[in-house]
This record gives sequence, structure tokens and C-alpha cells, in this order.
Amino acid sequence: MMIKPRLLYQSHQANRRLSFQERTLALSLPIWSERSVRRQLGSQKVKAKKHQIFVPRSAQVSSPLVTHETTETDDSFKVKAIVNVKLAKAGFLSSLSLDRRIDDIIDLLGKSLLLELVSSQLDSETGEEKVTMEAYAHKGKRREEWVEYVADFQVPKDFGEVGAVLVENEHHHEMYVDTILLHGFPHQDPIPIHCASWVHSKFHNPTKRVFFTDKSYIPSETPGGLKRYREEELRNLRGNGEGEMKSFERIYDFDVYNDIGDPDKSLHLQRPPLGGRQRPYPRRCRTGRPPSDADPVAEKRVGRFYVPRDECFSEVKELTFSTKTLHSVLLILLPTLGRVIRDKDLPFSYFHDIDSLFSIGLDLPHSENLEQEKGLLSAVVPRLVRPINNDSSPSSPPRDILRFECPETINRDRFFWFRDEEFARQTVAGLNPFSITLVTEWPLRSKLDPDIYGPQESAITSEIIDKEIGGLLTAEQAVEQKKLFILDYHDLLLPYVSKVRKLKGTTLYGSRTLFFLTPAGTLRPLAIELTRPPMDGKGQWKQVFTPDWHSTDVWLWRLAKAHVLAHDSGYHQLVSHWLRTHCVTEPYIISTNRQLSEMHPIYRLLHPHFRYTLEINALAREALINAEGTIESSFSPGKYSIELSSAAYDLQWRFDMESLPADLIRRGMAVEDPFQPHGLRLTIQDYPFANDGLLLWDAIKQWVTDYVNHYYPDPVLVATDQELQSWWTEIRTVGHADKKEEPWWPRLQTPKDLIGILSTIIWITSGHHAAVNFGQYAYGGYFPNRPTIARTKMPTEDPSPKEWEKFIKKPERELLKCFPSQLQATRVMAVLDILSTHSPDEEYIGEKMEPSWGEDPVIKAAFERFRERLKKLEGIIDERNRNSKLKNRNGAGILPYELLKPFSKPGVTAMGVPCSISI
Repeated sequence: MMIKPRLLYQSHQANRRLSFQERTLALSLPIWSERSVRRQLGSQKVKAKKHQIFVPRSAQVSSPLVTHETTETDDSFKVKAIVNVKLAKAGFLSSLSLDRRIDDIIDLLGKSLLLELVSSQLDSETGEEKVTMEAYAHKGKRREEWVEYVADFQVPKDFGEVGAVLVENEHHHEMYVDTILLHGFPHQDPIPIHCASWVHSKFHNPTKRVFFTDKSYIPSETPGGLKRYREEELRNLRGNGEGEMKSFERIYDFDVYNDIGDPDKSLHLQRPPLGGRQRPYPRRCRTGRPPSDADPVAEKRVGRFYVPRDECFSEVKELTFSTKTLHSVLLILLPTLGRVIRDKDLPFSYFHDIDSLFSIGLDLPHSENLEQEKGLLSAVVPRLVRPINNDSSPSSPPRDILRFECPETINRDRFFWFRDEEFARQTVAGLNPFSITLVTEWPLRSKLDPDIYGPQESAITSEIIDKEIGGLLTAEQAVEQKKLFILDYHDLLLPYVSKVRKLKGTTLYGSRTLFFLTPAGTLRPLAIELTRPPMDGKGQWKQVFTPDWHSTDVWLWRLAKAHVLAHDSGYHQLVSHWLRTHCVTEPYIISTNRQLSEMHPIYRLLHPHFRYTLEINALAREALINAEGTIESSFSPGKYSIELSSAAYDLQWRFDMESLPADLIRRGMAVEDPFQPHGLRLTIQDYPFANDGLLLWDAIKQWVTDYVNHYYPDPVLVATDQELQSWWTEIRTVGHADKKEEPWWPRLQTPKDLIGILSTIIWITSGHHAAVNFGQYAYGGYFPNRPTIARTKMPTEDPSPKEWEKFIKKPERELLKCFPSQLQATRVMAVLDILSTHSPDEEYIGEKMEPSWGEDPVIKAAFERFRERLKKLEGIIDERNRNSKLKNRNGAGILPYELLKPFSKPGVTAMGVPCSISI
């Protein structure tokens, strides 16, 4: 049956037609005369020539404008496609751009998107792919921030099951395509295709985008009609490894960390690349920027820090709370603080000056250049920056002040940070529960070269421990009965002491801190050892500090604690947080996109746990871990901070120890016991992080087990899945290339192997990250509890008579001078506030069912069981926090341990486990 065209517009002149632009103007302004159209066209032509505007070839037609009505026949049926597109948040000037006006013309022509339906089946006679069904989509309904584009197809009845839709964007600007709904297919109506992706303009890249249906396939089960598209899409995502990445591209590739420094700006900002034999490190996402002029091994820090387009969420999320606030704090507020506190080394004079940050705040400077920035800050970070009316002059405009909210810890107990019991408690229920380790050998010894770093024997002797335990046990008995625990930063930090001490305004020691497990199940600090290696012509210096009643020893103990807390804060931020979550996850994300098709079930399992991590990591490289960024300027290792994380990666990191059970066993905090819950017996029974974390780990592993066993019922399917094998090989040999020869990498041959690998990755991106991130303001917002830097050496280390006299006369002043400066403290507090904040559109683990999971009844039921286990976990944690017998999470003034509660309201809550590392 013929499909007759319906004439929409034709010139009144029989022997000639108006040009394309004339027809368009006539359509958009039908009340104008043809002369008016031509008059308007004249000005348009001049402007078009000046800016070299061209009209899409697909829109350059010589025939009258027509639409085709589709009707059902004996051998075909009608299909309607509705494409939901999110409007980009372009400003007024952007809407007036010539490209945008051309796009509006294309919308009027009804040729905004070219869609092609792809059959999943091959032609039964030829064995070739079936011909795709093409149709242009025209602009339809608009609702708030969304626009519908509609296309009509006439589809042959032997077309078979649709497997994908190809999309070509005819606009000059990208579009964010959320979903495509296909109405009219007899076997399923509608067929949803979830895209959630930016589609580039064909003028930027002529390659069409492919979007597969929600049905998942391992490679061997891919329908014949989709195999070529599956392979081509992966090739497109890998790129060719050449050139600088463009903002609209979706290319995933690897590179070393050679963009932390900025030698072109100043040689003082030069930093060595991380990644390679000398400084092992995970790989980051390649940007392809040219090499630095001053240092050819470094990359220029020019322009934006590229991340693949779909990893950016500044316009995708309903509220872009996380990145905007972090970006505003790092790039606007922190430089402003430098103008308020001009002396970057100025200490706090009294403790009430610290308290005033929460009650009075800091006045932000008045300047015409700052007004716009301050307005943005007060809008984006209202918790920190707020306008205050000027009481002395009511007619004057409000002044902006930076005033911090009181952390919940200090709200509950103003002196919590002073108590030794709290110092010890936070090693198992605080911000860094990943460092506390069982002492298994006595006496303590260093593994460092004694010719370089001095005698290996620790100064903490059995006599000291016997005295501090008080006769309950000897040191040897305490070790044998698993009662002695340690924070050991001795061998990691000692090689950096000499280098760090050459920097202005900081110092460093190697440190060991010993704790005793009391009969009540709590830890008690026993001793702190601080060590300086031989340097500057002096021999090794080491000293042990213990809790005491004499005033001099009390203040020395407090100063020693400040040093240890600075070490723990640095290790937490650089290793437990940045390295072990953000940094090591980036290669997983890159390889997942390069090697696993979007229709692969494992890609769809992992995808929610990778959202927005690359963008956050890029922002960290831009303004957090960069040369003279917040980390370098406010943490003890200074310019060697990120290099220190490379040393930790080299010495400590191994994938097979990153699951929670393996991590606990490695640190001696648990032993395998098949008769105990989770198959482990904890060394410290009341270990809130481990108690709650193991329940979360078990829930994750059971969900992954159900998922993997469904798609891989036969073990041979894992070994023969080429995409999966390429994925794991690339993670090991490219993403973590400096560790590729290690024997401890898990094999990937069976579903059990795959379950272990996936459970570990998901735990790292969810539970591990939540445990070390969302309590940062609660525990670090009042910085004396967790100072990030110790700026002065101990008064007992080679003191001059004058130095010792100052300490004896005013020890409080010496402690304040050791703490971070006013500028360092306020900078870190502002960053910790933002890093601890849940955005209003946070996506929590177990909360949202992915469309592909809901497509399969077995997977849907498994996810619903997973969600119920997480809801039950919430109740268990609440019950534990009410249990007065659990003294590490319950007691007067103690903050309940809620960091691993799965769900949370927005804001700074010290609870909630998002799916991914999104802040």
C-alpha cells in the first residue's frame, strides 16, 4: 500500500520554491509576506557568511516540506518512538547563538533526531543483518525540563525483536537522552530503552550512538543482529590512544598521574609523576593534554580536566549539590580565606579562638570582584557562608561571614577530644578504623635499613608496658592473649622525615602507638614512640611518652598524641580514603567501559557503583591533591603527601586483601571460624566498624552471588567469556600495571572467583568509602580531635634552654602552635564539611532498582531480598547503639556509630552508604 505524503507548505509561486531558510522563516512566521521573508533572509545571509553557518545536509531538501503518515498493513505495523530529552541548562546568550537558532530551525523541520531500529535477529534467508528502520523524530511535548521527540515507523512484521536503537543528533549541540519508549511492537508494549546519556552532535562526530534494550547478554549469547554493534561500540569507547580528549567524547583510556604539579606556572610546583617502577601507582583516565614546557614528563594543566562525557553530572542530576559545593569551596572559598587570614602560619592564641569559629565566625572581605563569588557561595554552601545584617548601620548591605556548624561530637561532649578513652575508642569506631592492628611479635622492630635509619629496636620495652598495664599481664602475656594493639606509622613515615623537615611550617616523626584491650572490651592507650632518623649530622632520636599524672608528662603526652593524630589523619586521608577507594577504583571504571559491553550483565551490576567517581577524582586532581592544594598545604607530609600514598600502594596495597573479611584477618582483628557469624571471630568483640561492616559485606556478597549464578549457571561460561577475561586482565596488567606481576591477584575461572572479585569492588565503592568519608566533619570538624598537621617538634627533642623554658611556662601555647594554623584549620574544616555532606539526590545502596534488573524476574527478586536485608541492617545498628553493654558505641557523650547505616537524609548526618564514590 502506498503511503501518500501530506503537503504542509508550498510556495505560491508555481514554477519555483523558496530556499530552505526562506521556507523555514515562512513556517515560523506565517503571517509575514514573502517579501518580509526575503528581507529577513538578507540580514541572515550576511550573518551566516560572517560566522560560516551551514545548514545540515539532511535538512537541505528541494521538495516541499512533508510528513509521512504511517498505517498498518498486512505485512507491516506502526511503531511510535518517544524520546525523552532533558533540556541543557544553557543561558540567555547561549539561546541566542547562531548554532542554537539553526537547531531551532531543524526542530521546526521535524528532523531533530534520526532514529534507526535494529533487529536482534539475522535474516533467515541470507544470514545477514536485517535492514534497519529509519525515521526522523520531531519535537513534541515539553514539560518542565524535559522535551519529547516523536518518530513514527512502518515496521515489517518479520522484523523480529528489536535489540537496539541507533541515534544521530542532527543538532549542533549535544542532547541528554534519558529514555526511548517504543510503542506498537506486538510482543511487548511499550519497550523501554534506558539511555541516560549525552548524545553528541553529528557535526562533532558522525558516528551514531547505539542504545541497547534492557535485556542483558553475556557475549556468547548475543543475538546475531547485535554482535557487530556490540563490538563496534566497545572499539569506539576505547579510542585510538592519540590526541587530546574533547569534552563531548566518551573515550576511556589510561595514563599515569603526571598532572598533579604545574611546572609551567612555577618550578616550585613541579611534582614527579606517579605510576611506574620508581613510584608505583594505579592509573588514571587519560586526558591527552600536551606535555609541560618546563617538564616534558608532566602534563600541562590547561583547560578542563577531561572525563568521559557520561561521567559528568553537572547537568544530569536534578540538583548538582555535590560537585558545585565542592568546586565552590575549593576554587572560591579557600582562596578567599587566604585574603582574610593573611599570615598563613598564624596559630590560634587560645582555645576560645577555636570555639569562636562556631559561634562568631570570620568576616569575608568586601570587594566588587568578590561580590558575585560571595553570592554564589552563600547560595551553594549556606551551611558555611551566610549573610548577617549590620546592626550598627541597618541601611548597609548584609555582610557575609564564614561560620561553621558545631560537629555533633562536640555538641554531645565539649571535652571529648581531650580524653584518652576517646582517643582509643575512635580507632575502632571513628573515622579511620582501617589502621588498628594486633601486635603479634614482641619486641617491636623496624624493617628499615639500620645503616640509613638507625637501630631497628623499638624504645617501647617490656618494662614500660608492664608498668602501664598495672600488673594485670606482662607484655609477653598480653601479646600471647591478643590484648595488645598498635597504630604503626613508623616504617611508612620514617623515610620521609628528613625531606619533610626541610619544608617550612611542618615536621614529622615515625610513630608507634600501643593500646591494651581491657576486660571491659575497650582500648586504653599505653605508650607513644616518636622517632627521628639520623639527619643533619645528628644520630637517631627516639622517645617513649606515656599517660602520667605529673603536669610536665601530661603535656608531653598531649603533644605526642597531637603528632600521632596528625599521622593518623594523613594516613586516613591519603591511604584509607584517597588511595584505597577513589584512586584504585578509577582503573576498574575505565576497564569496565572499555571491555564490557553495556548489555553485559556484569557491566550493569557495576555501573551504579561507578557513577560520578571519575568526575570527583578529576576535581581532586585539579584542586585538592594538586601541588599546593588543600592536602599539601594542610597535612604533615606537605609536598610529599601524594608521593607518600604511592609508597603505601607499593608496600601495603593488594587486591586480595581489600575485602572486609580479608582486611580484618590481615590486621589480626579477626580469625576464620566457621562456627561464628560471617565465618569470623573478632579479636575485639565490640568493634563497631567490623560488627556493622560484616553485615553489610554479607548482604553485598549474597546479592552478587544470586546475580552471578543466574547469568553463569555453568562454570565454563566464566572462563570462556572473552569480554570478562579481557576486563580482568586489563585491570591487572594496565590499570594496576605496577602490580601486574604479583602472585596474589585472584584468578578468574569460576563463578566463585567472579563473586569474590565483584563483592570486593562493590564493598570498596560503597561500605569502605562511606566508613572513611561521611564522618569526616563529625570527627574532624573540631580539629583538635584530629589535627591534620603537627607543625613543631616535641619540646624534648634537642631543646635549647629557651625552648624548654617556653614549654614549661606556657604548655598550652606550645600545643596550639603545634596544631594547624588558622588558615590551615579553616580550609580543612570547610572541605571536610562538604565531603561529609549527602546531596539531596544521593543514590544509596539497595535503594534503586536498575531497569535491567527489573527486566529479569529472578534478578528482580534477588534485588528485593538485598533491599530487605539492608533495611534490617538499619534496625540492627539502632539496636546496637542502644545497648549499654557495647561501650565503644554507647555511653555519656559518645556519638553512636552509624556510618554504615545504609540510608540517610540529605546533609551532614554521619550515616548513609551511597552506591558509589560520588563525593
